[in-house]
Amino acid sequence: MDVCVLAVDVGGTKMAAGLVDGAGRVAGFARVATPSGPDAEALWRALAGLLDEVAGDAEITGVGVGCGGPMVWPAGEVSPLNIPSWRGFPLRARLAGRYPGLPVRLHNDAICVAVGEHWRGAGRGHRNVLGMVVSTGVGGGLILDDRLIDGGTGNAGHIGHVVVDPDGPPCVCGGRGCLEAVARGPGLVAWAQDQGWRTGESVTGVDLAADAVADDPVARAAMDRAGRALGVAIASAAHLCDLDVVTIGGGLAQTGALLFDPLEQALRAHARMAFADRVRVVPAALGQQAGLVGAAALVLHPAHYWRGDG
Repeated sequence: MDVCVLAVDVGGTKMAAGLVDGAGRVAGFARVATPSGPDAEALWRALAGLLDEVAGDAEITGVGVGCGGPMVWPAGEVSPLNIPSWRGFPLRARLAGRYPGLPVRLHNDAICVAVGEHWRGAGRGHRNVLGMVVSTGVGGGLILDDRLIDGGTGNAGHIGHVVVDPDGPPCVCGGRGCLEAVARGPGLVAWAQDQGWRTGESVTGVDLAADAVADDPVARAAMDRAGRALGVAIASAAHLCDLDVVTIGGGLAQTGALLFDPLEQALRAHARMAFADRVRVVPAALGQQAGLVGAAALVLHPAHYWRGDG
């Protein structure tokens, strides 16, 4: 590999790493389960072991990281909601100490997915892109005029907390009717079970999506509910940001037309200005490696994706 960035994706259930070259190709991919105990240092040791396994004797030119938030950015002190043992953990500083002299750049994991899709995925060739992940939560990243928009605290693009129903369900953020409260997997599961779907069972959004594909009426209604909420939120984003393309990845996006058809109907009903109506919504293209590709881009293409040291 001519250029070799060590890319890392830290999530609540798994940690992944790979070596990414200048064309966005991933080699040496590996993943481990994220330790669930209360020991912050045990988690760090597991991550360090993964990085040693992936890096081997490769000559790396930098380290790019996507991690669940919230975080203090760009300092990279992370407090992922789904990793209770890390609260204010100095992840960027720890990595910088481990790889002295190399650039270490860290951003929100959903932002890294959006960056990956803009650079090498479904948003490639477009200057104004909203990348979204619809899974356990709903996250996003925003690229305008070919530049990642960080905002004042590194949290721009957080589409999951656009309000789509002021009288809707409570959200984990403390608000009500956020897109995430309506469309995230666990929220849809709870709604479907209230409607009589698989009551009393331990089920997930993956099960719900599978049943929707198998034509279960309640599961299909849940996908319709999520799609309509996504369409309303994207219409608002398109009016605000004059978007070219929205890419959607994550587990629920695998249901295809069951999610995208009601999304399109709601989007076209609400995106009434001509400039907003031109936006296209497409499935993400990079799959599980999007976050790694985007994390590497923080190092490989800082002119487009990194302002954290400016």
